[in-house]
Amino acid sequence: MRFDDLCASLPAVVEVDRSIADIVDVEHDSRRAGPGHLFACVPGQTTDGHDHAPAAIEAGAVAVLVERRLDVRVPQLVVPSVREAMGPAAAAVHGDPSSHIPVIGVTGTNGKTTTVRLIGDLLEQLGASATEIGTLTGVRTTPEAPELQRTLAKAHQQGDAAVAMEVSSHALDLHRVDGTRFAVGVFTNLGVDHLDFHGDLQSYEAAKARLFTPELTDLGIVSTDTEAGERITGTAGIPIIPVDTTAREAASNGPTGSRFRWRGHDVSLPLAGPFNVTNAALAAEAVAALGYDDDDVAAALGRVRGVPGRFETVHAGQAFTVVVDYAHTPDGLEAVLAAAREITERTLIVVFGAGGDRDQGKRPQMGEIARRLADRVVVTSDNPRGEASEAIIAAIVSGMDASPELVEVDRRRAIRHAIAGAREGDVVLIAGKGHETTQTIGDEVLEFDDRVVAHEELRRLGGFEA
Repeated sequence: MRFDDLCASLPAVVEVDRSIADIVDVEHDSRRAGPGHLFACVPGQTTDGHDHAPAAIEAGAVAVLVERRLDVRVPQLVVPSVREAMGPAAAAVHGDPSSHIPVIGVTGTNGKTTTVRLIGDLLEQLGASATEIGTLTGVRTTPEAPELQRTLAKAHQQGDAAVAMEVSSHALDLHRVDGTRFAVGVFTNLGVDHLDFHGDLQSYEAAKARLFTPELTDLGIVSTDTEAGERITGTAGIPIIPVDTTAREAASNGPTGSRFRWRGHDVSLPLAGPFNVTNAALAAEAVAALGYDDDDVAAALGRVRGVPGRFETVHAGQAFTVVVDYAHTPDGLEAVLAAAREITERTLIVVFGAGGDRDQGKRPQMGEIARRLADRVVVTSDNPRGEASEAIIAAIVSGMDASPELVEVDRRRAIRHAIAGAREGDVVLIAGKGHETTQTIGDEVLEFDDRVVAHEELRRLGGFEA
C-alpha cells in the first residue's frame, strides 16, 4: 500500500516522505520487523514499543506508527493511540480483508472454542472451507491485530467461504479486532473470569458487549439463557437474533450425544451436555445467517465431530466413564458437572485445580461448586505458573463446606486416585486443562495431557486396553 494512501486512511498527524517504498505489512514486534514494514510502537505494561523503533528500522522498517515523535530517520505517523490505530492500519495494508470474506466472531466466557469449531465443522460438512482462529490455533485466543489481518487476508486469498474466530474480552479492550468487520457476532455466556485484568464483572461484560456495536458488527446472535445475554440483546445497536436454549426440548443426553430441536428440525448431535446444545444452536444460527439452508444445516449438525478437550471421553475398556474437559471457571465447572451428572449412574468424581497468576477470586467459588455438585472431590494442581500449588489449592478448599476426599498436588497421582476408586456406572471428570498438552510449574513447561495420562492410568490400574 502506498504510504500516503495509508496516511490518508488514519486520523493522524503525519510527516510524509512521498519517495518512500510501499508499506507491505504492519508489525508490532521489533524482532519480526522486516523490509517494507510499518512498525507500530505499542506502549506496554513492561516495555514501550517506542524504545524498540531503532531496532525495527535497522531490520528494514520504512516507517513508524507512534504516539510521540521520535528521533529516527524514517517517516512517522503520529496518532493518539497506537493500539487503536494498529488494527485499521494493518487492515488497510492487507486490502481490508474482512470486507471480502464473512467473519464470524464468537465471544463469551465459556463455549467460544467449541462454537468456533462447530461453525467450521458445519461449513465443512456443507462443502465450504473455513479458517478458524482461537485457542486451538494460536498462542493467544485472539491474535494481535497485524497477525489477525494477515490471517484474514490469507483466508480470502485461498478462497475460504468464511472465517470463524474467538473474540476474547482482552482483544476487545485492547483493540486487537479494530479494523475487522464482523458479518456475525455470537455471544455464548458470561461468567467469572479475567477479573484480574478487567477489575470487575461490569467492566468484563462491557468489553464483551463491544462486539455488538455498529462499529464492529452487522448482526448479533445471542444466547439469552443468562441475564447478560438479555442485557446485550436489549442494548445492542445492531439487529439481534436471540437464542434461548433453556426452552429447547432435549429428548436425551448420553455420554456421546444429545437430541434437540432447531428451527423445527429434530437434531441428533454427537456431542453430550446441555452446554453443547447451546453451542450447537448458536453455531447453526451463525451458519444459517450466511445464507445456508436450514435443512442442510440441521442435517450437518448430526455429523459434526467432537472438540479436543471439551467433554472428551477417554476409553480403555473400563466399565465407568472418564471425561476430560477444559472447564476452568466457576460457570464452566458448574455446567460440565451438571452435564456429567446427567450421564452418571452411580457416583460422580471430579479432579480439578485452578491456574496460577490468574483471577484468584474464582478459586473458592470453584471449590464450593465442586463440593456441592460432585459426590467425590479430588483437588490438585492445574498450571500453577509462578504461584505455589499449595496456596492455590488452599484457596479452592476455603470455599468448601466440607473437606475434599483428597488433596494431591501431583496431578497424575490425583487422576490415578480418582480412576482407581471408580466403579461401574461412575463418571470421573478431569477438569481444567482439556486440550492442553503441557503443565506450567514455575519456569518449567512439562509435557502433560490429561487425556494421555488418564488412558495410561486406566491401562496401568485396570489392565484394560493394551
